[in-house]
Amino acid sequence: MDKFSEIQRPLIYSYLKKYQDDPTSRVFAPLAESYRKAGLIDEAVKIAREGLRVHPRFMGGKVALARALFDKKQYQAVLDELLPMVQDFPDNLVAQRLLAESFLVLGRIPESLSAYKMLLYFVPQDSETIKIVQELEDEAYKKGTLVLRTDPISLSSFDVQPAAFAITSDPEFKRRKKIKQVEALQVLLQKVERYRTRIELGLG
Repeated sequence: MDKFSEIQRPLIYSYLKKYQDDPTSRVFAPLAESYRKAGLIDEAVKIAREGLRVHPRFMGGKVALARALFDKKQYQAVLDELLPMVQDFPDNLVAQRLLAESFLVLGRIPESLSAYKMLLYFVPQDSETIKIVQELEDEAYKKGTLVLRTDPISLSSFDVQPAAFAITSDPEFKRRKKIKQVEALQVLLQKVERYRTRIELGLG
């Protein structure tokens, strides 16, 4: 039986022909995504990696690969692919969500919260993300720490401090935290503006 549905088949074959005609084109990204949607995850990973050898900084290719790796439950590999890129492309919402969910599965709660909050920065009315952030923060503070204590990966990666102690011992804690958040957002806005300028100048 053909592995492709009647809808998927012409689209995949179209991308595949373009890719075969020009293996250096960026069509490998939608081809890999089409393979993934068809359930051909290994083929998607293979095509994405082949294309990224030619276009190593192509964010669309990185996202296509990361999606396939996520489907294979290779969450650390997702982080390895996307973390170096999101500094230059912070407004890629798909990448941010993949990072957030991968960190969450790995039990790396502070980093997951950071990625989810970045999503809220760009889409502040996203009710689903708002709910997730609230739940993660409630759970973290309920445990008295910003790291899951049962996760050896997290414990080895972060200096664990009781959140309640940090708040109650310093009345100015919240104010200083807000100031740091504003400063961080200013830096991020500068990066986003540089990125948009490159796109407008055709340098992206």
